[in-house]
Amino acid sequence: MYKLNCTLVSYLSNVCQQLSASLNASGSSLKVFYGCGSIGLQRALCTSAVRLQETAAPITDSGKTSREFSHFPPMIGQESSLRWGGKKFEELPIAHIKATYNNTHIQLTESTGQSMVRTSCGTEGFKNIKKSTPIAAQSAGISAAAKATAKGVTFVRVVVKGLGPGRLSAIKGLSMGGLEVISITDNTPVPHNGCRPRKARRT
Repeated sequence: MYKLNCTLVSYLSNVCQQLSASLNASGSSLKVFYGCGSIGLQRALCTSAVRLQETAAPITDSGKTSREFSHFPPMIGQESSLRWGGKKFEELPIAHIKATYNNTHIQLTESTGQSMVRTSCGTEGFKNIKKSTPIAAQSAGISAAAKATAKGVTFVRVVVKGLGPGRLSAIKGLSMGGLEVISITDNTPVPHNGCRPRKARRT
């Protein structure tokens, strides 16, 4: 047991010497007191390491260190520093896409709910069965993006509702028209054994 303690103390003393040499070489003074179980040594090493990290952390133009930036989205109720065109995430316009089996409706609203642009496959000139195709939804998305860009909109949030064939094509049309999609939210209503469905169609 005594030999084990002696080897641990010698190992710790070597580590402390190396740390003090590296800290002295970087320009910071550190008083090291060697001894068995010295708490002052641990505190000194920890505080000097924290000081070195603070001085080594790059400072941005706004005065904030890079440690304050997070790659994860903010929690509910937490303020985020991310901005898109000078606007917060909650202030961005919303592109509502309603994809039914027979048509695809696209409506662009402000964050307050005021309507800005509204298009659909039917208003783009598609009739009957052609309204329920992905190409029609893509052309409606391009048209909606062109109208929104004319009104000064660049960044949008997308909310998709429905299971129609034009779900993804409408989002692709918005991005092809010049809009930058920030987020995609699926708002399709899913019944938890609610209403009784219609009887099956006879073929």
